[in-house]
Amino acid sequence: MKRREFIRIAAGAAIAWPLAARAQQKAMPVIGFLGAGSPGPSATNLAAFHRGLSENGYVDGQNVAIEYRWAEGHSDRLPALAANLVALKVDLIVAAGGASLAVKNATSTIPIVFVIGTDRVTDGLVASLTRPGRNVTGISRFNVELMPNRLQLLSELAPQAKLIALLANPNITERVIGNALEAARATGVQLHILKAGSESEIDTAFASLVQLHADALVVSPSVFFYSRREQILALALRHAVPTMYDSREYVDAGGLISYGFVAAGFGQVGIYAGRILKGEKPADLPVQQPTTFELVINLKTAKALGLTVPQTLLARADEVIE
Repeated sequence: MKRREFIRIAAGAAIAWPLAARAQQKAMPVIGFLGAGSPGPSATNLAAFHRGLSENGYVDGQNVAIEYRWAEGHSDRLPALAANLVALKVDLIVAAGGASLAVKNATSTIPIVFVIGTDRVTDGLVASLTRPGRNVTGISRFNVELMPNRLQLLSELAPQAKLIALLANPNITERVIGNALEAARATGVQLHILKAGSESEIDTAFASLVQLHADALVVSPSVFFYSRREQILALALRHAVPTMYDSREYVDAGGLISYGFVAAGFGQVGIYAGRILKGEKPADLPVQQPTTFELVINLKTAKALGLTVPQTLLARADEVIE
């Protein structure tokens, strides 16, 4: 071989080798994050999610990329947003709130980590809590199961309340309604269901609440209600109705009382996402169930409503806002 030809081949190999090496290197993994709500109100949950990811060594923008999609409280947008993430061929999808079923329906192969408040098994997301099967696992918020606790706590705070209204989304299932009515009977109160799926229907529900002479209100867990919480808080204050919520963000903004999932629990979503990116299978990761819940009371709002918070309730509160 002539020296000139040898140099040309060697030079070509020198150029080709780094290109081949880079091609063989694994690209930065991409997580798709589909939220049924909005990014601003979800900031606390997102911070916990990032902390969970970091426990497995993943930092957004350094060795993992995250593609966010938000439905802004419009559940009809979820299927298209889920399909968009699937089309991007992300490595994993986190489905928050009401996004879980939309993502499950969009893919049977991409791993999914969900956060949901309904019954995971009967909703068809997983085969069982201990062995989820398929490509799905996640975290339960126990929103439905906490209804008896919420009614009991509200009754302790407002013992005069004998007729309580439940503000619910129109798509609430008969099973959930049945559980709520059963919990009300056990608590010794009458429960009236008011459904609302739009801002105007929320106004109408509160007008109905006044006509019914309801003594108190429970706002059922809902991404839509959460995204309209300023409207709900204003109406609850205007009509001077003691109201129980499912998350502390309502109480931080002036609501009376909340009992529900601790935001820090969202960190488990990040932990599971990191473990799956490292090679574990969703089918082998049991659905996590929270063991601690958060009771938050706003004393200023209680005073404005003319309520005296029992010392026994104050002692059990995780936080009291004064």
